[in-house]
Amino acid sequence: MAAAAAGGERRGDRGARPRGCGCKGVRSCLLCERERGGGVSGALPPQKPAHFIYCLETGFAVGAEDSAFAGWAFPFPGVTLIRDFVSVEEEAELVRLMDQDDWKLSQSGRRKQDYGPRVNFRKQKLKPGSFDGLPSFSREIVQRMGTYPILERFLPVEQCNLDYHPERGSAIDPHLDDSWLWGERLVSLNLLSPTVLSMSQDSGERLQLLSVAQQRTRSSGPNDPEMGDLSGSPSTRSVSCDQVEVAIHLPARSLLVLSGAARYQWKHAIHRQHIESHRICATFRELSAEFCPGGKQEELGQELLEIALSFQGKPV
Repeated sequence: MAAAAAGGERRGDRGARPRGCGCKGVRSCLLCERERGGGVSGALPPQKPAHFIYCLETGFAVGAEDSAFAGWAFPFPGVTLIRDFVSVEEEAELVRLMDQDDWKLSQSGRRKQDYGPRVNFRKQKLKPGSFDGLPSFSREIVQRMGTYPILERFLPVEQCNLDYHPERGSAIDPHLDDSWLWGERLVSLNLLSPTVLSMSQDSGERLQLLSVAQQRTRSSGPNDPEMGDLSGSPSTRSVSCDQVEVAIHLPARSLLVLSGAARYQWKHAIHRQHIESHRICATFRELSAEFCPGGKQEELGQELLEIALSFQGKPV
């Protein structure tokens, strides 16, 4: 880790930012906030008043017990979480291999390693550039992904490793991943420590809630004798989407797949307070339909896939 950190610090020694800081514009980390003599406005995201927690067993977002929405829930499709996707030994080896290459400084206290084509998302232009494939240590990971039905025919063309640490105040702002180049599924491997992925929307549309009793009825059926009498349960409630935040708890060594509404309608973020110890996330992205067979740029897509799946890459 020391060698990789030293390489990152050399890249960050510029301007008014402290060594080890890669922040630009309005973004900040603990390092540059301390350099300025205290926090900066907006360093922590505003809190959403409606807190929900994603339930893996039911696929619902359930109101937090200590919130005004306790006892209420709504369907939250598009989330798949695979626990213990890698073993403790595999996790340690993956991190060791990542640390053999330099980590570049990034925004908001993160460090990164990119394996992918050179892209200008604003102009929607890309070229292979110096991209020479995903790293060799990801070959077995990608093969294992394909054994799960949700990841059938998942062929990643890009891998981004992000390093988070509480001493840097690491975080990532709410955002939607690009959909011109990247496809339906976003796949992330969470290493070293658990964290929380926070999902939110900017829409002012009303979100219809179900009482927990109704949600259980949907799962168990209205005639389930264990449900008891539900006739006294309140039936309807709604909340503005832009007031809602859904927490998805990610265990260490778990694999997360976002698709559908969770991919395209809900922004995802990692808040600073949810990085309690060192964390590394490896995110894999597939191509959109435009770059797949039958798409307008299928030849370029095939070229990128051949490069990516050679598994001979170094960070670009």
